[in-house]
Amino acid sequence: MDWNKLYAMQKKLDSYIEANHETENDKFADKCLALLVEVGELANETRCFKFWSTKPRNEQSAILEEYVDGLHFILSLGLDKGYRFAEEGSVAAASGETQQFLQVFQDCTVFRENPTSDNYQKLFANYLQLGKLLGFSETDMEASYEGKNQVNYERQDTGY
Repeated sequence: MDWNKLYAMQKKLDSYIEANHETENDKFADKCLALLVEVGELANETRCFKFWSTKPRNEQSAILEEYVDGLHFILSLGLDKGYRFAEEGSVAAASGETQQFLQVFQDCTVFRENPTSDNYQKLFANYLQLGKLLGFSETDMEASYEGKNQVNYERQDTGY
């Protein structure tokens, strides 16, 4: 995956948003919370934890769209701290989707509390591992990110 291209796209989008929205809030904390919300929305789309329900998971396209929403925030958090994902090494997948979601939640919280490069790398690697568990290739992720990035510009232009 061309991470440099995605970071460049995210930087441009972040600059566009910041130029049009002034805030006194702690943007790092807001983005961490936004990432947690997006991961929760993603889990809800998969329904992987809903042992009490027989309703099937949502369409892969809807799940992928939620997944790349989280990817936007992870890239943005890296930019805020001056970190880039290094594809050196990998993390082992958890025993299933629910466990991988819980790992990503934990990684996000740890990164918020201690925003080191190592914690960022772990968060990013576990998020990618989640995407793989959900059945997405890097090509799927990149193409969907590019499409959603354009939608995010359109939303900014229409007062979303």
